[in-house]
Amino acid sequence: MATRYAALLRGINVGGSRKVPMAELRAVLEGLGHEQVRTHLQSGQAVFTAGHGDEASLAAELAAAIERNFGFGVDVIVRDHAYLKAVVDACPFPAATLEAKQLHVTYFSAPVTPERFAGIDREACLPEEFRLGDRALYLYAPSGLGRSKLAALLAAPRVTKGLIATTRNWNTVVKLAELTGD
Repeated sequence: MATRYAALLRGINVGGSRKVPMAELRAVLEGLGHEQVRTHLQSGQAVFTAGHGDEASLAAELAAAIERNFGFGVDVIVRDHAYLKAVVDACPFPAATLEAKQLHVTYFSAPVTPERFAGIDREACLPEEFRLGDRALYLYAPSGLGRSKLAALLAAPRVTKGLIATTRNWNTVVKLAELTGD
């Protein structure tokens, strides 16, 4: 049975480097045998239908194909519609009352525990806050991600060691859940 997925590519088309044109990304996905391929924005999201594999094998397959086609490695996370919808539904912050630039989700390649974030002084970062979800972290940054002290602490190598982590704003989080729906 075919399943709808979103592929989240980390760190492409940012600052003029690691360019992956979306038309070429769609062609790569189609070349892997995926159907109903569509990209969203230029920052590394694609949705597709796959009749084989699971999230981990599809991510590895796409990462290898990107390296072959573009000559550089890209971290990839693949998630299905049920997961993406669950992330939207489980948001611990009042998403409907916030601007999209204030709310972000960091998707992780594996589950994370609170111990990973024990060294972060949450009180010193207020009013910014974060909450953990299922292989995801919700970040409330009232002034936006670019000005967030907490975002920088959450992205530190000691926090993300051994994981793929990629962050999307709330509009993109919601849109990916919609695009992968039936």
